[in-house]
Amino acid sequence: MTAILLAMAAAVFLGSGLVLTPLGLKHVHPLSGAAISIPTFTLFFLLLSPVLLREQVIVWSAVPIFAAVGLVFPALLTLLTFAGNRALGPVVTASLGNISPLFSVLLAVALLAEPLHALQFAGLLLIVGGILAITIARRADARDWRTLALLLPLGAALLRGLMPPVIKVGLEIWPSPIAAGLTGYIFSTLTVLVVERVRNGRFLVRAPLPGRLWFAVIGLCNGLGTLLLYAALGAGPVTVVAPLVAAYPLVTVVGTLLLQGKVDGGLRVVAGAVLTVTGVVLLLIA
Repeated sequence: MTAILLAMAAAVFLGSGLVLTPLGLKHVHPLSGAAISIPTFTLFFLLLSPVLLREQVIVWSAVPIFAAVGLVFPALLTLLTFAGNRALGPVVTASLGNISPLFSVLLAVALLAEPLHALQFAGLLLIVGGILAITIARRADARDWRTLALLLPLGAALLRGLMPPVIKVGLEIWPSPIAAGLTGYIFSTLTVLVVERVRNGRFLVRAPLPGRLWFAVIGLCNGLGTLLLYAALGAGPVTVVAPLVAAYPLVTVVGTLLLQGKVDGGLRVVAGAVLTVTGVVLLLIA
């Protein structure tokens, strides 16, 4: 039950971050936004680390695993998602990116020997189907599905799906979600700052104050969601945690409805929400 509650809380924060992102993108380039949001939470994390880690004993063998995760999650995922948006548009990118729970569960079963019951598998399929129904929109501005460009969101989905089992391996060596999250965010910060330096010739982002403030808040939402994900993985199996966290589009739909008063998609979104909630119920009773 602890893992379930933590995973659902992670989905709330991650979904809220997506709801707020368009507000920041009105003022800041997406890559520069990443160079604001990720370092913001890292700084917040570092300030709290003396309290959060005061009784921790470093297990050095787990540090390279958490560091490798940090290079990918959330840093590289942000970059791949942006490249996919530029090549294919946000609709196709989001739709393909949300198949990541399949990778997570399959890897957990294959690498960690976690059991996968029939109801869990059915719930997983319903959650993925619901998420795809929510995120796939048939709009006139959706671009062509060019073969090579499809590798960008598919690569992001694969990496996003690979991360929970890898994090789980690290947590089995050093069962400290706080240390895992802090290490990962430090290396993600280094990654996005290097990208910003290559793009603009400087490490610090020059952007209007509203954009910096929005992405700071987005960074806190995403960071807390990531930390809760680590904690959930430390408390329960990947086959339960990954699909529940992947239900964050439901939060995005509700948040968008509250902010904008409407959600594109109509019955398609309602059907997707019903499928996703049904899948979550199956996971909980399995």
